[in-house]
Amino acid sequence: MINFDEEIAKKGTELPLVEEFYSLQGEGYHTGKAAYFIRIGGCDIGCRWCDSKTSWDPNVHPLVCIDSIVANALKTAANAVVVTGGEPSLFNLEPLTKKLKAHGIQTFIETAGVRPLTGTWDWICLSPKRNSPPLDEFLEKADELKVIIYEDNDFLWAEEAASKANSNCMLYLQSEWSKYQENIPIIVDYVKTYPKWNVSLQSHKFMHIP
Repeated sequence: MINFDEEIAKKGTELPLVEEFYSLQGEGYHTGKAAYFIRIGGCDIGCRWCDSKTSWDPNVHPLVCIDSIVANALKTAANAVVVTGGEPSLFNLEPLTKKLKAHGIQTFIETAGVRPLTGTWDWICLSPKRNSPPLDEFLEKADELKVIIYEDNDFLWAEEAASKANSNCMLYLQSEWSKYQENIPIIVDYVKTYPKWNVSLQSHKFMHIP
């Protein structure tokens, strides 16, 4: 972790909150589903194409009590919460998910799967990174594998990850946003050739919503 209090991370009763908002899921299997999003600060993977680099350093984001986060989620009509980052597996998410589940809220996580899983999840979206491969437990448990395609070698990485995923895992390829125009024809052809894959679009960017 990036110079951050390990005890805070282990307790999980406070989280460095980058942002929280109610919107629609824009990517992957749950595209179009209303959800409350919780973006947690802290990431030491450092993908060069990351579209949320402001989330990398947890120290620049306020520590917020999870009771406040849950209360804000309950003010909306959302029946699902998406926890993302940064890299949320840096933190103990058991306290947060326990409180959300107590209110009947579905819990979704988006993670690179680089650390042991904490919390109770209805849906695990694994987005593995070549420079920091996921733990086997995530490949065994993931409901969804979403691989970001930035360059041609990422297709090989996608196949390697898919070969280790469980048989029920949904498989998605998603272009890195800045290379969408260049990559999407290639991805479409790839999925037509290997139909076990699906295309994931960042539909929220087309809709101009968070």
